Amino acid sequence: MRVVDLINKKKDGKILSKEEIQFIVSGYTNGHIPDYQMAAFLMAIYFKGMNRDEISNLTLSYIESGDIIDLSSIDGIKVDKHSSGGVGDKISLIVIPLVAALGIPVAKMSGRGLGHTGGTIDKLESIEGFNTNLDMNTFIDNVNKYKMAIAGQTANLTPADKKTYALRDVTGSVDSIPLIASSIMSKKIASGADAIVLDVKVGAGAFMKSLDKAKELAETMVDIGKSLNRKTIAIITNMNEPLGREVGNANEVREAMEVLKGNGSEDETTVALTIASYMSILGGVFEDFDSAYMKLKHIIKSGKAIEKFREFVRIQGGNTDIIGNPDMLPKAKNNIEIRAKKDGYIKFIKADNIGLAAMLLGAGRKNKEDTIDFSAGITVNKKYGEKVSKGDTVFVLHTNIENYTEAENIVKNSFSISKVKPAAIKYVYDIIK
Repeated sequence: MRVVDLINKKKDGKILSKEEIQFIVSGYTNGHIPDYQMAAFLMAIYFKGMNRDEISNLTLSYIESGDIIDLSSIDGIKVDKHSSGGVGDKISLIVIPLVAALGIPVAKMSGRGLGHTGGTIDKLESIEGFNTNLDMNTFIDNVNKYKMAIAGQTANLTPADKKTYALRDVTGSVDSIPLIASSIMSKKIASGADAIVLDVKVGAGAFMKSLDKAKELAETMVDIGKSLNRKTIAIITNMNEPLGREVGNANEVREAMEVLKGNGSEDETTVALTIASYMSILGGVFEDFDSAYMKLKHIIKSGKAIEKFREFVRIQGGNTDIIGNPDMLPKAKNNIEIRAKKDGYIKFIKADNIGLAAMLLGAGRKNKEDTIDFSAGITVNKKYGEKVSKGDTVFVLHTNIENYTEAENIVKNSFSISKVKPAAIKYVYDIIK
């Protein structure tokens, strides 16, 4: 086979075989195929797309390029979840202990964040002593004994995807659904889960801006999961405004604990319970959504959810005193209030702007090498549809930097107030099975 022939074949809209896809992916990963040819191949996919078999085979090629984690020694159906990314998205912190409280094993491999806020690993590391560098024996033992564990992804997990993504990022082929779907699903499947719940965000603060595109991505990923013998469900959720009221690592840990205590915002609680309910269905504990949802609400109300979070922190070396005293979490020295200039109702909040401002305050990374300030972030005091009076604090910016003018100006221009209360919005748009 010649690479140029395969580029031309895809450029002409023809179907590539499993062997042809594997030839290109393995050749690029081991350095036999140069960047310029792989870039041309990716662009051909961008314009011509791939059918379901091609996408599944591309995903499989990514998976087989590196380590595949063996979780067969963990009892039960191992359930994982993945979010396509959003602003204030701390759902993993909530659902890990919540689902584990049902006796379902949650063995989660997670990454660090790049962009507007940290990843799940960064958020948990804002807890003093919390260790995410677990060896595989400890990871498996914790899941078997406590039904939960989280660790950073291994360096050799789907190296073909890592190398390809870096190329996509600089050649304008990031926003291709076959390439996005295969990238996400390859990491999830290589991480060893039996069942996967996907949280596909849509809106201003998400990668997918339109509901149609979000649904197409969700359906594609569910198809991949099923074709590779993984139980998979996708949930399409709203990301037009930040999820919950906190953006930033330590701030999001505080808020996740409030959800687990039963004091969370309606949007965040609804999304977390929806995702946890489908995780419990895939995990074999419940057959229907309503039963799962009601049981999980009871676990929160009973206090069992926050106690499971305490156990989660303890078994990974963290300081459990934060449960009773959240003020022990990192706090910024500068707290800047953004106030309403008139009476009315919050009409919209641009989630992407809030995410950008949080990053500028120190809560996220512009580059992989950047250091995150765990205490930095933004508190959203007033959300969509809520009433405000002139002078009310709408946002509070938290930072340790002295020159925060750029972030402050972004936040000031990230929301609007109307005289009329806007219509209610959905938190969950669709379920793809």
